[in-house]
Amino acid sequence: MLFNSLDYFLFLPLVFILYWFVTYKKLAVQNGMLLVMSYVFYGWWDWRFLFLLLFSTLLDYFSGIKIHESENPVRRKFWLVLSIGINLGFLGFFKYYNFFAAEFGALLQQLGFNVNEFTFRIIQIILPVGISFYTFHGLSYIIDIYKKRIPAVYNFVEYALFVSYFPLLVAGPIERATHLLPQLQVPRKFNYHQAVTGLRQILWGLFKKVVIADSCAYYANMIFNHSGDYNGSTLFLGALFFTFQIYGDFSGYSDIALGTSKLFGIELLRNFAFPYFSRDIAEFWRRWHISLSTWFRDYLYIPLGGSKGGKWMKVRNTFAIFLVSGFWHGANWTFIVWGFLNALYFIPLLLSNKNRDHINIVAAGKLLPSISDVGKIAITFFLTVLAWIFFRSANLTQAWDILTTIFSSSLLQPLQVFPKEPLLLIVFFMLIEWLGREHQFALETFGLKWNRWLRLAFYMILTVMVFMYSGKEETFIYFQF
Repeated sequence: MLFNSLDYFLFLPLVFILYWFVTYKKLAVQNGMLLVMSYVFYGWWDWRFLFLLLFSTLLDYFSGIKIHESENPVRRKFWLVLSIGINLGFLGFFKYYNFFAAEFGALLQQLGFNVNEFTFRIIQIILPVGISFYTFHGLSYIIDIYKKRIPAVYNFVEYALFVSYFPLLVAGPIERATHLLPQLQVPRKFNYHQAVTGLRQILWGLFKKVVIADSCAYYANMIFNHSGDYNGSTLFLGALFFTFQIYGDFSGYSDIALGTSKLFGIELLRNFAFPYFSRDIAEFWRRWHISLSTWFRDYLYIPLGGSKGGKWMKVRNTFAIFLVSGFWHGANWTFIVWGFLNALYFIPLLLSNKNRDHINIVAAGKLLPSISDVGKIAITFFLTVLAWIFFRSANLTQAWDILTTIFSSSLLQPLQVFPKEPLLLIVFFMLIEWLGREHQFALETFGLKWNRWLRLAFYMILTVMVFMYSGKEETFIYFQF
């Protein structure tokens, strides 16, 4: 079920009514209803994969209890390894089997072996939506119990709801048991201010997805799918369109998820913090896909030694986290190179101890940034655009051809495609984002001091634009990850 679909438009009010008017008197019943509706939400796509979700949930639920109840180090590690191994095994099979089969078969052929075509058969595998996200929910839960940071949850409904809570089930944010579970274990009271804030966040998320991302997607797809037909300036424009497409698409999803959850009195982890206003690549990664970045930091980077060792350890760990992050996004060398390139961007800041120079919000308390900040933002944004070319390209050859064309004399040639409407929409979008950059999302306080009718008119304009641009239900990019 898509957030930008008619199905969801009918589904959400139904859940809201059941939640606050039917099941509100008893927490267990309320959580049970949310769990059932979360499974309906997920099964709407393909009910068969509900069994995989349920199996993963049961595995981590019982493993967590076994780890919590045992003081035997060997037994505790057994259940930890079992849970991690099976979860990653499922994730690896569905997401990476064909990649490794094809690459290994090609390697053997290059070494001169006669590889039978049936030995490394490429099979048609449907990637379960959200498997990367709910797998990481379970892994963090099990690891936290093993590290004795949290106790095991004995109430199965509470744990299952933590894993499969529908706003975050298929594309995050990646929640932590320490943050979400306590909210599921206590009664929630309806908060009018929180709910209205949630509606504003849903509206802004829909605007990002339907108006910005989908408008940019049309031209990004047109240019990337026929990249050999365009000059350098047009290819760079295509990369710009994809840059705003992926931001509007994914941060739009996150805004809808967080706003939806606010309607139920539950706060989810923030996933984006205006990343395109970053002044260096380190700040960008503190503001982009925050839940994934912090997950890798806590469960990979720090266990590897973090930044406590010498320069070699810092470099090794940085490349490890970025390469794994790239591979997490998909089984293609383009994602790995994308991660490698971001690591190259990051390393000079790390080695010069400048990776935490920009912790504060850019131009905080001011309307305009300084000239220095403008230059830093422009450079960081340009580097990010170049990296996104690898992320969007079908293969490394296409990415390389696009880059060589961009860095050629044809970059100075007139644009072969110049769509004014999406460019004007991007300017409007980024202006609102800039004005709201000191808050959790752009519309959190934007316009609240205006006359009531003026503010409602602004919301109505955004709503009308969402309906105008919602000609077809476009899936979210991160569903494939």
